[in-house]
Amino acid sequence: MSNIVDDVKREFAKSENALVKIILINTAVFLVLLLMKIILTLSQSSNVYAAIINTLQLPAATGEFIHKPWTLITYFFTHDDIFHILFNMLFLYWFGKLVDEYLGAKRVIALYILGGIAGGMIYIVLYNILPYFQAHIEGSRMLGASAAAFSVAVGASTLLPNYTFNLIFLGPVRIKFIALFYIILSLAQTVGPNAGGNLAHLAGALIGYIFIKLLQSGTDLGKPIYAVMNGWSRMFRKRPSMQVTYREKQVYRSTSVYSSSSPSGTIEMPDQIEIDTILDKISKSGYESLTKEEKQKLFKASQQK
Repeated sequence: MSNIVDDVKREFAKSENALVKIILINTAVFLVLLLMKIILTLSQSSNVYAAIINTLQLPAATGEFIHKPWTLITYFFTHDDIFHILFNMLFLYWFGKLVDEYLGAKRVIALYILGGIAGGMIYIVLYNILPYFQAHIEGSRMLGASAAAFSVAVGASTLLPNYTFNLIFLGPVRIKFIALFYIILSLAQTVGPNAGGNLAHLAGALIGYIFIKLLQSGTDLGKPIYAVMNGWSRMFRKRPSMQVTYREKQVYRSTSVYSSSSPSGTIEMPDQIEIDTILDKISKSGYESLTKEEKQKLFKASQQK
């Protein structure tokens, strides 16, 4: 058990490890809730568990949401079903790895959070303006990271549409077709029992597409997220000691994990020879053969107008 705890601590200590941290947070919340559910159910206090879940999931009714605004964030870190979290975390990991490799850890965080928030807002708005949902609005609540995971998946598919995943029984499939399949699946279920959840999936997917398209044109929608993360990081960082040499004061502070200067931001614009070399490497060995720096150079070159 101590080895598991040590492994988790090591993962959180790593600076460029946002994707794993998101998955670990979701898993930790799920396990804590699962343990509470078992204990409270066996002690015949299941109503207490229901109240706890109620404080974390997103309500559709605006009157209830006003009293629980934090649920716009907590809902996409909360799962109550093992298969729900398993699918969401696998989906997030497969596509999130691509975003991390090409754009850096902070873009994974931005896509995840913006997709989750957009999904939650669309869920509330549509439940309150569409007559179809009016009869069910009071008892409707949403939880799960599906909208956030959709944002990351569609973001990766927009960035690298022709990248392939090897699927069991199907072989290599371009990720743009995988993302399209799940978008159509969610669209088909927007009038089913989980209509609100599927509408949230589509909102997350739209954010993922818009985020990457704007990023390719030089606009980063994630800047407010990075600013919040920077402030949060500074709040909990130990202030390093001040060094005085002669009359000059030198204060050493490490840069934040979430600072705007990411690895992709420090990569210089590659010249045509470098681009041709990278493209030749892709044609011979595929995207997977590129180093992280080469991937970021390729993305940097794609932003040239």
